[in-house]
Amino acid sequence: MATATATIQRNPKDSIKSTWRLDPNKDGWTMAHHLFGILDIHQSHLDVPTPVHQKNEPVPYLPNWQMNAFVLFWGSLPLIGHQILHNLTGWNMHIAAAYVYYGIALAAFGVHELRMLRRLGHRHGYLDGDKHGRDGVPDATVQKVADSLLAAITFRPAVLILLAYRSSAGAPADALNFYLLPLQIALYPIVTDFWFYWYHRLMHEVPFLWKFHRTHHLTKHPNALLTIFADTEQEIFDIAVIPCLAFFTMKAIGLELNFYSFWMSHVYVWFTELLGHSGLRVHLYAASPISGLLSYFGAELALEDHDLHHRTGWKNSHNYGKQSRVWDKVFGTCTERIECKESNVNYDDIASFPFF
Repeated sequence: MATATATIQRNPKDSIKSTWRLDPNKDGWTMAHHLFGILDIHQSHLDVPTPVHQKNEPVPYLPNWQMNAFVLFWGSLPLIGHQILHNLTGWNMHIAAAYVYYGIALAAFGVHELRMLRRLGHRHGYLDGDKHGRDGVPDATVQKVADSLLAAITFRPAVLILLAYRSSAGAPADALNFYLLPLQIALYPIVTDFWFYWYHRLMHEVPFLWKFHRTHHLTKHPNALLTIFADTEQEIFDIAVIPCLAFFTMKAIGLELNFYSFWMSHVYVWFTELLGHSGLRVHLYAASPISGLLSYFGAELALEDHDLHHRTGWKNSHNYGKQSRVWDKVFGTCTERIECKESNVNYDDIASFPFF
């Protein structure tokens, strides 16, 4: 009696193979392919070697103050420019002008960070590099990744503007409470992460919701360009729904954000999202004014934590937080670090986060 063998038909769009950059003739390239080169945001230079380390080799340490300095410096430049314009003209930006101005600023911040992460990758290598290189932008979904990046820099600033920008509030120096700002910057990512943690965990644990998240998990070794590589439903939550929930939660607990404090808080979140998908073989914690306090309670988010979420998780996973480890700690979903466990970190080998 003959038996039939079932053949599993895989969706070609699920392939994570990335060879398109190796084509010297650029056959079949679209504007989406060229976009990464035009912006100079490829995850690596093809002609520059990347070091490969065994897992038991000591990992260098990058102090948190360096990343705080990076975010505060580059994140505050648009506010300073806004203030200078106001001082010179007496005019505060119309909401449409503010959207364009801060949209360009958010895109420039992301592009600059991507370039700095690439430099760090070539200097220090990547986690799990002895087993697998970092996934590139997949051949099958170059357009999708490009669209996701463009959606992020188009709609993220729109959410900030619509929720909080009021031209009548004055320029940054008039509206910012500099005493309250550090607390807002410290708590906004944790509040954001509460909502993200549960929506993220439910997408893993509820079968119906998994289909909206599985695309993001096709990469086991992501790079920062794949931070927002996801299905449309997830992109909507990441870009709009979660920031809205966090914004109104901050208001409910008495820490309402005006636009300028919202901007600085969101720049911290944006920075950590890109950093957390970079896979750098450096021991560091998410930038935060209260990193030391979080470390004391074991609630700090190391770069390796989200990398392990991708690498060792699928439907059943762990390390659901993306801004801190607070909620994974509270709800018992942390997993052990591998290369960045304390015994494998060389705190005397200090890495540097490049500014320029």
